[in-house]
Amino acid sequence: MKKKSVAALILILAVMLVIAGCGNSSNNSSKGNSVNNSSSGNKNQDNKEAAKEATTEAVSGASEASYTPLDQLKDTYDIIIVGAGGAGMSAALEAKAKGMNPVIFEKMPVAGGNTTKSSSGMNASETKFQKEQGIADSNDLFYEESLKGGHDTNDKEMLRFFVDHSASAIDWLDSIGIKLNNITITGGMNEKRTHRPEDGSAVGQYLVKGLVNNVQEQGIPLFVNADVKGITEQDGKVNGVKVIFDQADEKTITAKAVVVTTGGFGSNKEMISEVRPDLDGYVTTNQIGSTGDGIQMIQKLGGVTVDMDQIQVHPTVQQEKSYLIGEAVRGEGAILVSSEGKRFTNDLGTRDKVTAAINQLPENAAFLVFDSGVKSRVKAIEQYEKMGFVIQADSIETLAQEMGVPGDQLQKTLDTWNSSVKGKKDAEFGRTTGMDNDLSSAPYFAIKIGPGVHYTMGGVKINTNTEVLNKEGNPITGLFAAGEVTGGLHGQNRIGGNSVAEIIIFGRQAGIKSAEFVKAN
Repeated sequence: MKKKSVAALILILAVMLVIAGCGNSSNNSSKGNSVNNSSSGNKNQDNKEAAKEATTEAVSGASEASYTPLDQLKDTYDIIIVGAGGAGMSAALEAKAKGMNPVIFEKMPVAGGNTTKSSSGMNASETKFQKEQGIADSNDLFYEESLKGGHDTNDKEMLRFFVDHSASAIDWLDSIGIKLNNITITGGMNEKRTHRPEDGSAVGQYLVKGLVNNVQEQGIPLFVNADVKGITEQDGKVNGVKVIFDQADEKTITAKAVVVTTGGFGSNKEMISEVRPDLDGYVTTNQIGSTGDGIQMIQKLGGVTVDMDQIQVHPTVQQEKSYLIGEAVRGEGAILVSSEGKRFTNDLGTRDKVTAAINQLPENAAFLVFDSGVKSRVKAIEQYEKMGFVIQADSIETLAQEMGVPGDQLQKTLDTWNSSVKGKKDAEFGRTTGMDNDLSSAPYFAIKIGPGVHYTMGGVKINTNTEVLNKEGNPITGLFAAGEVTGGLHGQNRIGGNSVAEIIIFGRQAGIKSAEFVKAN
């Protein structure tokens, strides 16, 4: 009964927050609509769709989670963590394991952030699960492919740390009951290293649920509707935050260190327009809380940013609901076809290249086409069906009619593709991955997609200790950051599956290093 009451309260808070002005991460069409503005909580947007989406995310993102009541708030903690996504909760768990008393402040009514929306999986190399499944991989190969995907512009020191600590991150998750042993592949990779939940479902909700459970089990206070407005400092040292709880009075909470894990700015129209005016009008896959707050707060303290104009557009986004269709669909065998029923690119090329190919089509849109085999291997498709995105038919001819594409051409495309899979050679576009299974098992499916703003590669500059750096390249004392709020790791293009790895790897590191800092000071 208690759980049901808490869940009901969460829903009410979610709707109230939207009505108060939280906006909406859904647009009604592609380039004819704007990426949503959320720089101050998406004020002035209180429409019904926004309320509906916030409610849906409240349910799916942290169902039945009970958060810390406000009457348990203390004036001071060892470490304050701003943001309750994957990076923030990972940091809190590691800080707690080091003997610290951390607290998490989350401005939204539920924990999870953009992590909840993550779909395909978490990249890692030389993992125990790869070895168990006979997948030959190496950290060096993971490094080289991520560097190539980022067009050789990645921060190489950060990237090296990232790949070398990826396997231990998978082990750590497994040790706390979060098992990612179903392995697939994403664009730009040549080896299967994208780790998913055992049943092949989307990684985000599974990961958030597991992390929230661990945070609660460890007794770490997690306050929602806690909007941090600024980071305080004294005598050159960060010493706390200013935070508004439940849209009431502002309080100052002190700490010996602050870890910022607030995510990127994919839902902040003004920030995107400032650095990338060419992206005006794109839908966004980001949750409404991704407004760049952490970046702006850190800049006020002298922190510097890197790669702010490097914004990733994901090629496969359902436009009406701005919903990401995960790369695992293609990784398990789906292909992309145009309105003419033809393939037009290497379906598993890097995201920037696939996006460019779609944008060259007259309609700036395409279809993902797959069979029942792909559907059985990608559990996230069940969610896409529930949301009404999936076209289904018992034959290719009928599917083509439903899609509005030439039936004879679609049949020819599928026949050619299946021959390519059989011969393990894609003569048309040079695809070499995601070709383990052909598309010959009825019924058949399609999802119409187009590009959408997905990920902000830029952010504040940190070192491998996750210390935030100033313009001289020196750490700002007592200030740490991890996740999408930071920049440099991915360079000009992020490989699918690397962001989930980033939040766990560097989230853990932020918890460990902030704890070491507190102990030393």
